[in-house]
Amino acid sequence: MTTPALRLEGLTVRFGRQVVLDGLDVTVPTGAFVSIVGPNGAGKSTLFRVILGLQAPSAGRVEVLGRPPQALPRGALGYVPQLKTQDRSFPALSIELVVTGLVGRWPVRIDEDTRIRAMAALDQVGAGNLAHRPIGQLSGGQIQRVYLARSLASKPKMLLLDEPGTGIDTVGMADLHHALEDYQHESGGTVLMVTHDWESAYHHATHVLLLARECVAFGPPREALAEVNLRRAYGHTEHHHPTAFRVGGES
Repeated sequence: MTTPALRLEGLTVRFGRQVVLDGLDVTVPTGAFVSIVGPNGAGKSTLFRVILGLQAPSAGRVEVLGRPPQALPRGALGYVPQLKTQDRSFPALSIELVVTGLVGRWPVRIDEDTRIRAMAALDQVGAGNLAHRPIGQLSGGQIQRVYLARSLASKPKMLLLDEPGTGIDTVGMADLHHALEDYQHESGGTVLMVTHDWESAYHHATHVLLLARECVAFGPPREALAEVNLRRAYGHTEHHHPTAFRVGGES
């Protein structure tokens, strides 16, 4: 039996009296592409912090690639943070940022083997031409590509992306999805992506986790994004998203 990429059993996270995640029971198969959607404050980023081993659960059990998060070997997980959290003021080149994903620190110098691996990651996401550009001069879409290259450089078994579409145009998002498809095709890795784009989740994900502190739904997009689940998570759907209401040709 194949070990799941992620197993959550009764996962609960509390900050004082505030319950941020409440009793999540979710099993993600290896090789899945999971879109994580839900309203603001649903606990999406906290879930990522738990998976990355940065936040201890208050209760429940977490296994990532068959191990507790703290027991994972270096490079097993790749992480692309939100664009708004990325500091571009540091005087560094794109290739140096990618190298931090391989060596865990800002490099004083880059040896030839590490340079080759970093350039291969940049080329993989179509950003080889940005290698020697200062990160402070990159557009939102360009810096997102460089961070994706950084996360892929160590050839992770699972890739986590926190709202990668923020500040990126349609073409940039299409390129991102192509890069993720290539990653999964070549590695068989698992992708977890936090997104507010229901349309993207519906068309690109194999599974959707609809989160509102608790697991509202988890399964194929067609089922998880059903109107009854969206109303339960968001409280209303007056803004009307066609994906949610025209599943299977229904109006």
